[in-house]
Amino acid sequence: MRDLVAGIFVLVGITAVAILAFRVGANPLLDRGGLRIYAVFDQTGGLKPRAPVEIAGVKVGQVADIALSPDFRARVALDLRDGLQLPIDTSASIVTAGVLGDRYVSLQLGGDDRMLGPEEEITFTESAVILERLIGKLVHNAGVNGGGQ
Repeated sequence: MRDLVAGIFVLVGITAVAILAFRVGANPLLDRGGLRIYAVFDQTGGLKPRAPVEIAGVKVGQVADIALSPDFRARVALDLRDGLQLPIDTSASIVTAGVLGDRYVSLQLGGDDRMLGPEEEITFTESAVILERLIGKLVHNAGVNGGGQ
């Protein structure tokens, strides 16, 4: 009897690990499709594939791919949930979760009556703010202004 209980316990544990692996990992069997759109940014600031895409703090998709466009900018493919309707003047920003958290894409809906279709591009984008560059500019400007007085 003890062997049967131990066997069932092990089987339940293996099943739980398998379910977790399917939910966390990229699994094409669970991919339901949806709306794929693109956004081009000057700087991604460490944005990674599978990063969340959010509208008003609610996850509506994920970053599918990040590639270099012909004009040497980052072209980000966004996979959004099926049935989502985004106005054509929607804007995309790369933001940070918290002070030093991971990057994600935040979408701000526009007010146009026309909707983005599959494979279309968001034209209004705001690149990631790189904290190191911001601090460097602040230090450099302080040094220039401080040295001239």
